[in-house]
Amino acid sequence: MEDLLGGPAIGVAFDLLMKAVLDVALTVASFRSELNHLKSTLISIKPFIEDIEELNRLLNCRQGAETLNNLLTKGEMLVRKCLKINRWNLYQKYRYAKKLEEFESSLLWFFQINVQAELSRDGKSVSLGVKVLEEKMDEIISIKDNYRSVNSNGFSGRCGVPAVPDFVVGLDVQLQELKSMLLRDGVQIVVLSAPGGCGKTTLAKLLCNDDGIKGIYGNNIFFQTVSRSPNLQLIVQKVFQSNKSQRVPIFQSDEDAIHQLEQFFRWEIGPAPILLVLDDIWSMSESIIEQFLLPISGYKILVTSRFVFPQFEWTYKLNMLNHQDAMTLFHHFAFKDGICTVQKNLAEEVVRGCSGSPLALTVVGRSLYRQPEVKWVSTVQNWSQGQSIYDTNMVFLSRLKTSLDALDEMAILKNCFLDLGLFPEDQRIPAAALMDIWVELYNLDEGGMYTLIYLHELSNRNLVNLTLVRKDDQDAVDYCQDHFVMQHDLLRELAIHQSRQGSIERRERLIVEIYGNASSPEWLTDQKQQPMNARILSISTDDAFCSNWSNVQLPDVKVLILNFQTKIYTLPAFMERMSRLTVLLVTNYGFTRAHLDNFPLPSQFVNLKRLRFENISIPSIATSILQLKNLQKISMVTCEIGKAFEVSTISISNTWPILNEINIEYCDDLVEMPAWFCSLIHLKKINLRYCQELVTLPTELENLTNLEVLSLQSCTKLLELPESISGLRRLMYVDLSDCVEMDHLPEQLGDLCGLRTIRMVGCTALSEMPPSVMYLVQLERVICDEETAYLWEVVKEDYLDRLEINVVKEDKNLNWLHKIPP
Repeated sequence: MEDLLGGPAIGVAFDLLMKAVLDVALTVASFRSELNHLKSTLISIKPFIEDIEELNRLLNCRQGAETLNNLLTKGEMLVRKCLKINRWNLYQKYRYAKKLEEFESSLLWFFQINVQAELSRDGKSVSLGVKVLEEKMDEIISIKDNYRSVNSNGFSGRCGVPAVPDFVVGLDVQLQELKSMLLRDGVQIVVLSAPGGCGKTTLAKLLCNDDGIKGIYGNNIFFQTVSRSPNLQLIVQKVFQSNKSQRVPIFQSDEDAIHQLEQFFRWEIGPAPILLVLDDIWSMSESIIEQFLLPISGYKILVTSRFVFPQFEWTYKLNMLNHQDAMTLFHHFAFKDGICTVQKNLAEEVVRGCSGSPLALTVVGRSLYRQPEVKWVSTVQNWSQGQSIYDTNMVFLSRLKTSLDALDEMAILKNCFLDLGLFPEDQRIPAAALMDIWVELYNLDEGGMYTLIYLHELSNRNLVNLTLVRKDDQDAVDYCQDHFVMQHDLLRELAIHQSRQGSIERRERLIVEIYGNASSPEWLTDQKQQPMNARILSISTDDAFCSNWSNVQLPDVKVLILNFQTKIYTLPAFMERMSRLTVLLVTNYGFTRAHLDNFPLPSQFVNLKRLRFENISIPSIATSILQLKNLQKISMVTCEIGKAFEVSTISISNTWPILNEINIEYCDDLVEMPAWFCSLIHLKKINLRYCQELVTLPTELENLTNLEVLSLQSCTKLLELPESISGLRRLMYVDLSDCVEMDHLPEQLGDLCGLRTIRMVGCTALSEMPPSVMYLVQLERVICDEETAYLWEVVKEDYLDRLEINVVKEDKNLNWLHKIPP
């Protein structure tokens, strides 16, 4: 005892550590979360420190090792080192955050294991002190458990089933669906996933209190709130604690805790079914879930999380409330006895602004309870004029912002989330458009692999909905192809709200939305506005907008996104001064193709690298565009091209000297690929997907000696590939899917010595392969349907034994397309 706790400086070392934690937490935001956790731990053990000092005084124990003192001193040094970490050094931030967590765990371990064991061994000599300290130890564990499990479940530190909230609406169907999934044979774990504030915990409580579930599991339901910093041993201790007849053990390690938990389940509960609920699991805590997967018959786990864990097969995604249920929930919190006392249209507008979020409906409803009608009118007017729901409800902001704060460990991922606010509400965002932005802003790869990785990560965190239009087979040549992103309105508002923090001059993103009779922001109309430092500008308007642009100065903008819904659109005049612009996205979200009133683009765009038009009528490709010397990629999606590419309208000399990618998709008036494209010798990728009027390709195709990718998917009237294609020795990938009129392939197809992949799903007219395919020795994959597979099976068997033939079923979903009249 004396060896472990002796030493007069314990209190001093403790005070120095606490002061360091408070000082650094106020100074360095990067470690504030970890330091707040540590501060809570120190507060909970402070009474124990005081009792140790008092016991030493009474027993006159002033000699021995400085074990605890050294631990506290090392902790102070660690905390002070955090002051020296540069906020841009992500690796060091991550490393020291982990060190702080490890120190906190070691401190708890010291008090829960070492001290308690030492007290037990010296019980005879300090029986009075032991009793006092053991009581304090129990209190510390209880306090710490409650801190780690911050919740309002109606129970104190135990795994008992929490009570259901007094008022619940709109979860009846979801309860039955979740219950059915959980009880399915062969399913051991179900993840209940949704963004913050959707009611995951409420649904889990409903499930645990359901008569059918209670009839199966009885008293063997263990409900544990986990939160952001899980401690496996404390979770297991709570399971033991819930059984009043069971002694709560001290574990030597996490492995020991899981082993004893398994023995407890097997021998104390026996063959009866067991349900363990792990509420509010955060990202990077998957290992906690996996450790609780025990080989016990009848044992199941329900996990609630605002994240998705792809390694677990069964996931139930909880949606927002429909309008009727949202109105019911809102009325309950906004009015006495749920009876509306203001104009009904005001309540309707507020509910629509909450976008079906139970948390928003509850928080906003309570904030308007017993408020005069003028307060309701003010709220609706503020929202309609662009003020965010987050501006007036800090409680709601703090709850949802935790999901965004979790991205701090990956700055690029947080930036990707904020960039989603650049696009209009309730519209699908093409992953290819995001890739164009992120390649230039964050130096991501041109193939889109990391773009898709980040989108999947955001999807796994329930911050976006990632959809895939064509689900048959995805190829590494274009990872973002056919992927689209949508974001819930409240999450989009959160992204915009965060982007608008700070002074207008220093913002990274400027997001302008002008709809109906809304006025333009001051910086657009203020002629005396100083230059701003924004790198990204997004302007969204509708057909009621009058483009009365000012002489605003935006010299550093690299990405400009123009979103509109109108038949005629005038490009902003201040674009002419954006000499550093590298990415331009022009998108019409209307139902008819728009004409650009002051087309062509300014000739000052000397640094423009990526240009994307969507749903635009392009009568001609002007000389100013053709002479963009740094243009690397041009995309035209659902555009009306007309005679834009006719030779008579352009000058071929010095045209796009380094262009390497052309995408022309869903352009239904492209009849032939312009022959002058074949003079763009740096082209690596040509994508002519869904150009259903395309009939021929030029014989000069062989001039594109650097071409690597040729995609002709769903060019349903294309009759053949020119024989000259055999000269493309670097061509690695060809997509001929749904070229239903193509009944033969070039005789010299075998000369494509670099071909690695050919995709030909739905080539229904093709009945044989040219003999030269036997020479495609580098061919690795053929992706086709059953009707075409047999043609390749013969070739594979006789000549290409290493060839992989992937037979897929076509699965298309074109609902994302705008309805464009012929």
